[in-house]
Amino acid sequence: AAALAASLAQVAIGTETDGSIVCPAGMNGVVGLKPSLGVVSQSGVVPISAEQDTAGPMARNVIDTALTLSVLSGRDTVRAGDAPSFTDAVGRPGTLRGKRIGLWRLPSLGAEVDALMTRTAERLTAAGAEVVEVSLPYQERLAELEFPALLSEFHRDIDAYLATRSGPRDLAELIEFNRTHPRERSCFAGQELFEQALAAPSTTDPEYRAMRAELTDLSRRSIDEVMAAHDLDAIASPANPPAWTTDCARGDNDVIPSSTPAAVAGYPSLSVPAGFVGELPVGLLLMAGNRQDVELLSLGAAVEHRLDAWRAPRYLPSAPSGTSH
Repeated sequence: AAALAASLAQVAIGTETDGSIVCPAGMNGVVGLKPSLGVVSQSGVVPISAEQDTAGPMARNVIDTALTLSVLSGRDTVRAGDAPSFTDAVGRPGTLRGKRIGLWRLPSLGAEVDALMTRTAERLTAAGAEVVEVSLPYQERLAELEFPALLSEFHRDIDAYLATRSGPRDLAELIEFNRTHPRERSCFAGQELFEQALAAPSTTDPEYRAMRAELTDLSRRSIDEVMAAHDLDAIASPANPPAWTTDCARGDNDVIPSSTPAAVAGYPSLSVPAGFVGELPVGLLLMAGNRQDVELLSLGAAVEHRLDAWRAPRYLPSAPSGTSH
């Protein structure tokens, strides 16, 4: 995402389990799409969870994102028949008139981000969209269940991946290799997450199966029910707070709740530039129902055209310390 923002690359490919495409895209003022699960092959992706992992395209605009997705997907549509293609959907940005967008504000990301969301809603409304305030249900329960489920899935999926590679053949061997061949000497050099995953319940365990079933059900309902209740074309929320600093005392403040519903559900989400807090970009995250990637790209192109928030890099030496979160 940073390379795209600095015009060092035309397009890029990220992988996301929960936020790792859409959040960096938002932070760097570029576009990122997490496709519906299954649109892009998981082959070759170093896994966290087959239930959520997907590669996806990033670019400085929606049309380049759609072009990249058409290549990544191996076909130019996610549906058979005469459905519109990814690229057709964004080649001529449509109107926002009559579109209904639910705004999920997430005030926990800060007053400045919330003020930007207010300005964004006003601009979309001025373009003819209907913006209604919404709140997505079940989020506390999703947050409670997702991490333990991912630990179990990581153990299963990294074992399968390592079995195809030279070197350590499973997670236990990987942990031992890292212990006996330490190359990193920093406050981030531990492998606590690996060790927690090694001790996690198997994916054949009934407790795990119940967790993943509940996660899938609640995440999909959190989007489907809100979209149906308000007759929405998409749900919008902030993709990120302004970029934070990471250090040994604070660690990495990477918990951003907006990406979770679509990530856990396997539904598409798209981050487009929304504006800035000071000098730091903030993205608008758009999410929709399963396999609505074409519709989401089309809407995203119209939103992008209206907001016109991309800014060429100025290579500033630093950001004021007060902007860290």
